[in-house]
Amino acid sequence: MAYLTPDKIQLLEHQANEVRQSIIGMLVEAKSGHSAGPLGMADIFTAFYFHILKHDPHNPDWEERDRIILSNGHICPVQYAALAHAGYFPIEELKTLRKLGTRLQGHPHRGTLPGIETTSGPLGSGLSQAAGMAYATRMDGGKHWFYCVMGDGELNAGNVWEAAMWAGKYKLGRLIGIIDRNNIQINGFTEDVMPLEPLREKWESFGWHVQEIDGHNFEDIVNAVEQAKAVFNKPSMIIAHTIPGKGVSFMEYDYKWHGIPPKPDEAKKALEELRTLAGKIQSEHQ
Repeated sequence: MAYLTPDKIQLLEHQANEVRQSIIGMLVEAKSGHSAGPLGMADIFTAFYFHILKHDPHNPDWEERDRIILSNGHICPVQYAALAHAGYFPIEELKTLRKLGTRLQGHPHRGTLPGIETTSGPLGSGLSQAAGMAYATRMDGGKHWFYCVMGDGELNAGNVWEAAMWAGKYKLGRLIGIIDRNNIQINGFTEDVMPLEPLREKWESFGWHVQEIDGHNFEDIVNAVEQAKAVFNKPSMIIAHTIPGKGVSFMEYDYKWHGIPPKPDEAKKALEELRTLAGKIQSEHQ
């Protein structure tokens, strides 16, 4: 992984802003979909597709690629946007989200779109899939990495903890999980619906190496992945504290935006805010 220079941080900040603008454009065109989670995870997906991952957009099935397994499939607009901006398919295709016959379904479907590793939708399944893939790769002598992106709300699902126990037992050092710890789910705040804390201690008790980071700080994101890669005798979990709806003031911290798209007037306001932010990013680094 290349050193994260100030110029690269600026580039990543700008790219994340572009990804957020694409998310808004996709959702308003689709008239359905999830807003808060995709916006909140834009920095992490940007860090992965534009700095961390070993991958090739022109050869998406390259055997030596790293794999991202998206467990909370409803936030797929952020992965679609990152893939498009990284060159996996035309950016113009993002406007087909959730439309009849599209490759950009409401939840990702393996085999439909390049760069999508698994079909996801039922919450809690991704970690089991990623753990199985990491175990099989170890048997085959593979050297690539498996990153499983999860939502905090989906930790209510029992099979997450079955996978956590299994991965801990087999010391899957090439498995790195990332939890979007935004504290919301579709019907409220996580600590009201089903309390998760003490979350770090829970993962540690299952034999995982655990870090907590600011999910909007690129240095934090990159350093956490580098540290996780240095722990070869156990799986790693990165608890990324994020702001749901990040970058759009009227969406931030509001769980009601978990599962709804912006209306045209709301999308216009959101894009104005993001474009203003893009200008600030540019001026701050001059």
